[in-house]
Amino acid sequence: MRLGQLRRRCEARLRDLGIPEPYDPGTFVDQLAERRGRPIRLLPLPAGFGHEAPCGIWLATEHEDWVFVEPATSPLHRDHILFHELAHMLLGHGDDGSQIDPMPGVLGNLDGDMVRRVLGRTSYTTEEEQEAEMLASLILARVRRSHSPAPSPSPEIAAVLDRAARTLGNGRG
Repeated sequence: MRLGQLRRRCEARLRDLGIPEPYDPGTFVDQLAERRGRPIRLLPLPAGFGHEAPCGIWLATEHEDWVFVEPATSPLHRDHILFHELAHMLLGHGDDGSQIDPMPGVLGNLDGDMVRRVLGRTSYTTEEEQEAEMLASLILARVRRSHSPAPSPSPEIAAVLDRAARTLGNGRG
């Protein structure tokens, strides 16, 4: 898929999301869980995977989704990792029926082939990874805009606005 097509597809998906404004991560994840009809558990990625491991993992079990995010990174990077894994869900990636039960050892007792397949998603060359990256980036941009306060006008513009408000009879302040 070409980059323009990919972006348009992801922008269409973003429009359907209904990201809460102002953004609240708990509300957003709860809305996604409700949409999927199953709980989503957010957990720190367990230590010990090494430097070759991904920063995030999404595992779909029979009854719930598990999202593991690398805790030892910046808040901005953690958000992007989370959105990337949620994007896989939103885009229907990995819905091949290969559901697993990560309990009781959370990743330690998983089937070796499943772990290798999940850990193999570290390259952004596949179409699914590119699509998840694009949607994650668009979500992150939308969320960051909702957190950013409107910029204060320059003193010159503020003076013009004050004069206009006084002229119209509804002074500022």
